[in-house]
Amino acid sequence: MDSTLDSRLVSQPVEMKNRKRGDDDDDHGSNKAKRRSIALVSYKELPEYMKDNEFILDYYRANWSLKEALFSIFRWHNETLNVWTHLLGFVLFFGLTMANFMKVPQVSNLIIFFVRCFPISGDTNVSHDSRDLFLGTTNVIDLKRITPTPGLDIALPVTPVTLWPLYVFLGGSMFCLLSSSICHLFSCHSHHLNLTLLRIDYTGIATMIITSYFPPIYYIFQCDRQWQLVYLGGITALGLFTIVTLLSPTLSTGKYRAFRALLFSLMGLFGIAPGIHSAIVNWSNPCRNITLAYESAMAIFYLTGAMFYVSRIPEKLKPGWFDLAGHSHQIFHILVVMGALAHYGASLVFLEWRDRHSC
Repeated sequence: MDSTLDSRLVSQPVEMKNRKRGDDDDDHGSNKAKRRSIALVSYKELPEYMKDNEFILDYYRANWSLKEALFSIFRWHNETLNVWTHLLGFVLFFGLTMANFMKVPQVSNLIIFFVRCFPISGDTNVSHDSRDLFLGTTNVIDLKRITPTPGLDIALPVTPVTLWPLYVFLGGSMFCLLSSSICHLFSCHSHHLNLTLLRIDYTGIATMIITSYFPPIYYIFQCDRQWQLVYLGGITALGLFTIVTLLSPTLSTGKYRAFRALLFSLMGLFGIAPGIHSAIVNWSNPCRNITLAYESAMAIFYLTGAMFYVSRIPEKLKPGWFDLAGHSHQIFHILVVMGALAHYGASLVFLEWRDRHSC
């Protein structure tokens, strides 16, 4: 056999073997790099833009691809519960919105099922004039004692109250909860996306606070358009100012955490004026105590959540103990959902009251 041909036959398997070995090394290297890219890291290993809470020491995601970040919703890391607490809250409020839209009272009225302030009876109808909003007087008409005039078919006028203020609140709540979940899920991708999502998250919080004012102010002051305009215009202007302020990249950093909490707290404290006003004009209203209880619960939930947000307790007391579960931001998320539910209950009471008491 020709020596040249023989050398070619011998060298081919060697070259193929070497090439396969090199390919295997490349594949092994790429898999190793991929595993490294989706590994959880400690606080010290984070890029500077992600260093926000020095008391959470481990289980961070950093510079993950969008696909990796998306599927990390099913993995344990220090943002898992932050994502799920508000994602489930979004699903809950979406369900309440659909229940109201499709008129399913068994679901939409579930929160106030045991605390209705109006008796429901086929024997009586409650009639109020516009002064009832201020005096709380009630005229009970026994429908059984009304003797209809022969030959006359009298139809009692029924004008259902508008629902758009309730939908505004529900829409604002869903936007806030969904934007928060998306922010916590994808902020590990890059610095640019991190800043963008933080601004959207803060916008969602401000939007939720603004829209929370619409049901109570609209329904309570429906007979006094001037106060409607003053209060709704005031909170909308304050909210827009807050949103524009927080769109600054500098104010999105951890250094201004307390300042952001102050702006949100000022938006909440704006409600003191319309709250006192409505309490005075509705002092004799049978729903007063129930609505005050709901709104007080909402205020307690929100203010307590803000305290956890700013103080970073409990992880500040035991760094590393609450990396995965139980840290302040998760508690803040849960209290936000509970506060929104309390306000939803109050909104249903306002809606039910206004549905029975037109101007």
